[in-house]
Amino acid sequence: MEATVAERGQITLPKAVRDALGLVKGSTLSVELEGGRIVLRKSVDDAISRARGRFKLDGFASVDEALRAVRGRAPGDPVDL
Repeated sequence: MEATVAERGQITLPKAVRDALGLVKGSTLSVELEGGRIVLRKSVDDAISRARGRFKLDGFASVDEALRAVRGRAPGDPVDL
């Protein structure tokens, strides 16, 4: 795939790349130089990433136990008869 640099230094990423990475208007990319290459990386600073690790599991031994309390039996859990 190729992209052409426009007059103001802008490029358009091919749609297949945008779709594969889930890039939408306003998505942030980090730009890095590695030798003679330009490397673009998708930033994962989204709401879920910012919230990750900020909540305590008060009263639960594990994340799985907390999720079972909220969601019920998980697929593969033994069935109590």
